[in-house]
Amino acid sequence: MRDEPTFVEHVRRDLLDVRWPSPEEIRARARRRSQRRIVVSTVVLALAGVSAVAVAAPRTSPPSVHPAASASPTRHEITTDALLQPTDLPEPVYVQLSQAGLGEPVRLDDTLGRCRTSQGQSDGWQMSILSRSQTLMRKATQGVLVPGDALAMQDLFRLEPQTARQLFTSLDDLVAPCAEWRSVSQLETVDSTHTVEVIHRWAVVQRGFAGDDAAILRDTFTAARDVQTGQTFGNAPPPTLLAIVRVGDTVSLLRIADGGTEAKLRQLAVAAAARMCAAANPAC
Repeated sequence: MRDEPTFVEHVRRDLLDVRWPSPEEIRARARRRSQRRIVVSTVVLALAGVSAVAVAAPRTSPPSVHPAASASPTRHEITTDALLQPTDLPEPVYVQLSQAGLGEPVRLDDTLGRCRTSQGQSDGWQMSILSRSQTLMRKATQGVLVPGDALAMQDLFRLEPQTARQLFTSLDDLVAPCAEWRSVSQLETVDSTHTVEVIHRWAVVQRGFAGDDAAILRDTFTAARDVQTGQTFGNAPPPTLLAIVRVGDTVSLLRIADGGTEAKLRQLAVAAAARMCAAANPAC
């Protein structure tokens, strides 16, 4: 009855569109990491263009009499230990699906983005440096994984530090145009096609409960209503909930299965913030 991608559709995307970086992406990532972590004086590029040799500049100043404690090294990769683990969920997890990406938008919610663009605004998504996503599944139904078996979904992003902070400072402005939005679409029934409307009401309902910053977004919406006859199809579905958590330069988006409460999502976000310390800069 809803016109926006459902939780099930998001899970189907994860199940059917698992993607890992190509060899070219991995080599490019390695080159960027080397450039950030080494003071380069000479770089010799191989003719094939797939490798580089970097020589660190020689130390020219004498060591300090009282050397300061060395700073923590900058983390670049997002390893799987920075994600939620099966033990963080109250229900047993039987399958953990994961994928990685480079330069992905921090897409909070497709419906929220469509609301903004329908009003002539940008979707407002920030761009990440790299990301890792996962879907945690309960025991398969009759031995076959289906989207309805998903317990939780998580997208974990690394952003430029200022961009990560800006995501939260601009969150209220991002949601404001969609405080009440009328979405119109076509609904097919067994005997007819109807033009229906759904009223979405987006709000930031909780903040500051985990990590360096955190928020819960809630989309409360009505049942589909025929714009000509006024007929309502079914009951109003439960609201869509999204938790956003920041630890340093990492940001995590969390969704739980339909019927999950804000309290359960908040509890999961607190667990996610603790796990994110394994990837965040500066270190927790």
